[in-house]
Amino acid sequence: MRALMIGCTLALVGAGSSPVVHAQAAKDAKAAPVANEIRYFNSLGDLLGELPVDAFIKETRQGGKVTSALLDVCYSVSTHSDRKDRFTLDLKVEGEKLSGSGQSTENKTPVTVSLIRKGTKSVSFDGKITLGGQLTSVSSPDNSDVDEKEFQQSQVVDDDLSEMPKDFTQVSPQSVAVQVKRENFADLVRSLKGQNVQIALDSIATDCNALRSGYQILRLFIDPARASDLIASLKTATGVVAAGWTSGTYDMERAIRFATGDWSQGGKLNRDKFASALTAIAANVMGAKTATTTWNDATGELTFTLKRPSQLAPALDLTETLEITALISPDKPGGSDRLIVWLGIPSSKTTDETAGPQLQFSENSGGEEESTFNDDDGMIKAVATELKGQRWDTDKATWK
Repeated sequence: MRALMIGCTLALVGAGSSPVVHAQAAKDAKAAPVANEIRYFNSLGDLLGELPVDAFIKETRQGGKVTSALLDVCYSVSTHSDRKDRFTLDLKVEGEKLSGSGQSTENKTPVTVSLIRKGTKSVSFDGKITLGGQLTSVSSPDNSDVDEKEFQQSQVVDDDLSEMPKDFTQVSPQSVAVQVKRENFADLVRSLKGQNVQIALDSIATDCNALRSGYQILRLFIDPARASDLIASLKTATGVVAAGWTSGTYDMERAIRFATGDWSQGGKLNRDKFASALTAIAANVMGAKTATTTWNDATGELTFTLKRPSQLAPALDLTETLEITALISPDKPGGSDRLIVWLGIPSSKTTDETAGPQLQFSENSGGEEESTFNDDDGMIKAVATELKGQRWDTDKATWK
């Protein structure tokens, strides 16, 4: 009887408390704020007429309703310039209307934005943007949004900078990159005067990634023998975040690795000996004679020319001049018992070098030019054979 009474009492208590518990749970659920949702429209284009733009809108939503929006527009300062400027505006949200004003970060150009946002799954933005007094009508239909993760993945820029590569198969021994804060960029560039390096011209222009990250990547070309010292020096410069090697202009399919052997003298490449051997091999394969050999003290490259009778019109006794550039370096940083030579693609020029009045030819006939030689791969094979070297297997990413 006691057990029965206890059971009934518990049942009554449970039954009596159930409405209270449910009411409290409903009250708590109602009181809990709706979590913010962040979405991006990251493929906006044609916002500034003919000016190239890289733009996105970041929206904060609650329960599907837009509560705030940010417009980020990076654009070329003119249709014929690679230099970029950027503005970011917190837009006021009034129903479908988005509006805001401010100025660009670089040129301090005034900007005013007035857009109408329509749609849910497929969103359109229409309206006007005034930049420096220039009014542009905006019509951006069929925009789909992405989440934070997908947006961040789309913003990742591969700078291809390696501070200590294991070898020179993915990066070039003559190509150096340095990441520096934007406020220190100009001073760093000026400090390179007199250091006998070449600067990649396109890397001095501010791009959208630099404007958004606050860091700029400067790319340089230098003799591989001096690259390590330059990188060490760059790392101590004000504002530098990282410095190292990066990818270059030579193709690994045109690379040959071989033993240093007698090609080294006093720990350095015997340039005269190597140049003489390389040009002799190339000349033999090409059926030509060596004309000139020149070493570039800044980049460490060897450029040589070969001359042979042109086959375009044999009766005219024309001369074909082939120009080939090669880069030679140890196969990894810090020195090695192996060297790599990268052979550039030959360029060809046909001239009249006969005695007396000479024929003149235009450089471009207006059509698609065709090479007048077909023994380029034969040259690479011959060099590999003579040097007892290995060629690169692109499929297996290893030396054959």
